[in-house]
Amino acid sequence: MTARTPDPRLVVQPDLLRPTFGTRLRRYFLTGLVLAAPLAITASVTWWFINLVDGLVKPLVPAQFWPENHLPFPLPGFGLIIALIGLTVVGFFAANLVGRTLIGAGESILNRMPVVRGLYKGVKQIFETIFSQSGTSFRKVGMVQFPQPGMWSIVFIAQEAAPEIAGRLPDGEEQIGVFLPCTPNPTTGFFFYLPRREIVELSISVEDGAKLIMSAGLIQPGEPMSDGAK
Repeated sequence: MTARTPDPRLVVQPDLLRPTFGTRLRRYFLTGLVLAAPLAITASVTWWFINLVDGLVKPLVPAQFWPENHLPFPLPGFGLIIALIGLTVVGFFAANLVGRTLIGAGESILNRMPVVRGLYKGVKQIFETIFSQSGTSFRKVGMVQFPQPGMWSIVFIAQEAAPEIAGRLPDGEEQIGVFLPCTPNPTTGFFFYLPRREIVELSISVEDGAKLIMSAGLIQPGEPMSDGAK
């Protein structure tokens, strides 16, 4: 019994399994792009922020103290360092009796200014809420049916509605404020109140929720960041 010769058309040639030069070139390009683009964007934003702070703070410092007047090259970040030191000193003095007295006197003056008063109080409350260690604002992630029933959107859960707001909402249920961010920019979105029973809380961090929104679902919660293009 003679062995049958395999059909050459059905035999997979080893050369066909190897990626072509164009495929390898594309893979190398995507790998370089994935590695370089985040670094370039981060460096650009950091450089912009340093220059912004330098431009705001350096004019407040006498020119004879500027490093570029004593060094043969400019020293970026001088204004940022001065700002950090200044804020730390302000915080130190605000922690004692004299500092609290001065701050109270300054706030009492601002409270007499109709327009400035509302602006100052609003901005101060926002910063106190964001940097508070004991607050619960935006420390939970949930889902709500939006923009219509059956469609679920990711939201950041804020606090309960104030008594003045809750008393004017229907049903008499516990109302929770939620912020629905937009993709891919989570700093813009919609804020609204709805009953707690309509919120599905998720056991993921706010950081994972932000990654999920900014990536339009490409980066799932708990999924490690890719080290390169495959």
